[in-house]
Amino acid sequence: MLWSGWGDPGKAQELPPSVGKLLRDLLGVTEPETPAASFGEVRLPLSALPAPVMTRLSTLVGDEHVRCDEDARIRHTRGKSTPDLLRMRAGDGDDAPDAVVLPGSHREILDLLKLCTEHRVAVVPFGGGTSVVGGLVASRDEYAAVIALDLARLNRVISIDKVSMIAELEPGLRAPQAEQILARHGLTLGHFPQSYEYATVGGFAATRSSGQASAGYGRFDDMVVGLTVATPRGTLELGRAPKSAAGPDLRQLILGSEGAFGVITSLQLRVRAIPATRLYEGWRFPSFKAGQAAMRRIAQEGPLPTVLRLSDETESMIGLARPAELGTLAEAGCLMITGFEGAEEDVAHRREAVAALLSELGGVYRGTEPGERWHEGRFAAPYLRDALLSAGATVETLETAGFWADLPRLYDAVGLALRATLDEPLVMCHVSHVYATGASLYFTVVSAQEEDPVAQWERAKRAVNKAIVLSGGTISHHHGVGRDHRVAYAAEIGDLGVEILRAVKGRLDPYGILNPGVLIP
Repeated sequence: MLWSGWGDPGKAQELPPSVGKLLRDLLGVTEPETPAASFGEVRLPLSALPAPVMTRLSTLVGDEHVRCDEDARIRHTRGKSTPDLLRMRAGDGDDAPDAVVLPGSHREILDLLKLCTEHRVAVVPFGGGTSVVGGLVASRDEYAAVIALDLARLNRVISIDKVSMIAELEPGLRAPQAEQILARHGLTLGHFPQSYEYATVGGFAATRSSGQASAGYGRFDDMVVGLTVATPRGTLELGRAPKSAAGPDLRQLILGSEGAFGVITSLQLRVRAIPATRLYEGWRFPSFKAGQAAMRRIAQEGPLPTVLRLSDETESMIGLARPAELGTLAEAGCLMITGFEGAEEDVAHRREAVAALLSELGGVYRGTEPGERWHEGRFAAPYLRDALLSAGATVETLETAGFWADLPRLYDAVGLALRATLDEPLVMCHVSHVYATGASLYFTVVSAQEEDPVAQWERAKRAVNKAIVLSGGTISHHHGVGRDHRVAYAAEIGDLGVEILRAVKGRLDPYGILNPGVLIP
């Protein structure tokens, strides 16, 4: 992956002149005076890893799997949030790990955690490096060094049980690889978040990821039926049945724990048959409110499409709906995407029922072209963000979720917070994950870069986090907590909730070496 941006450098986008003019005229964006740093200009601190630890790590995993070179350290510095990328583009490598270690087995990870505990070395589990909430930056306080624990070598499909429809995978397996292997058996996970091309299945579990087809396949945590976890205290084997009444489900302690409680070394995941039919369509609604009302009816009464998402008026016009087709912003309305995957008969039945309900609720059918266009470009947004950053815009995403009754207030509060802290920003939003009781809100914001764009965004982010808490939303639906959401997370779960998390951390990781500073308020 590109060290200072997203994805494959060969897929980098260039902004058309018309978009550059729009940025200048609408937002006052001007090109940065200082060009982005080159790879060789990144400032790295000297590695602080003690020589005896380096020697023992090499003995544990092999010399070739312990790397202290600049290339490895830079590529394991931070994640892919806008502040992360802005710091890298400024040549700031201060958060680089002192070494990158690639273990090859559960046993090696157990031994490595024991060694790092003895020598007070912090360990940051690393999958695809796609965190956007500061989840890959460990606190260095009181630690001799920091290593990135890259799980890329743990990339096998261990077993496939077609009777139970369960596949056991290692955590370093990237999502496209997993889908390719499962497809040979006629199976799929059905999990396609925007990070799909680079994220790992272990990362999906550690952050409670949610894919773009969550209405049909569920969130990733819904797919996890079993886990093996290496901790500084030993091994956890979790999950014996689909559901159990044998006390609290300890799998839930690991799901979403972001490497702070242990390192996932294998996952048993529910799989589905590859759908025989896939179809994506577009619908127009006169307003975001009307579109949400339709989504709620579908979520509560069914049948659900596999994909169900709704863009607000601004995102519809600028992002998905082609202004030439829908006219001015006032006339554009809101674009809804419905997608259906499954057996041909099932798709036909659900499509017909959903169409009848959407038509009854004021939706206007736009055909398959908007849906197919969305499907073809669904992984392109991070590349566009890189181009906008290079042009001098600050662009970032954030998300939350709430109950249906609270969504209007939550939507307004986030928009107000962004407009109050940024200079005339462009704010867009969509709903992409729905439930009987509520839904998510996913915002994209674009504004002109200030002299210190990192401080600019951090100011806005603090205001948004506060607005989400006060409006009754969750601080994250699927991005996770990381470092960026710790304060708001503490407010969400309360003092006693924080004490419980600290107690779990203290029992599994008594010396706090696992991802210190992440998740735990």
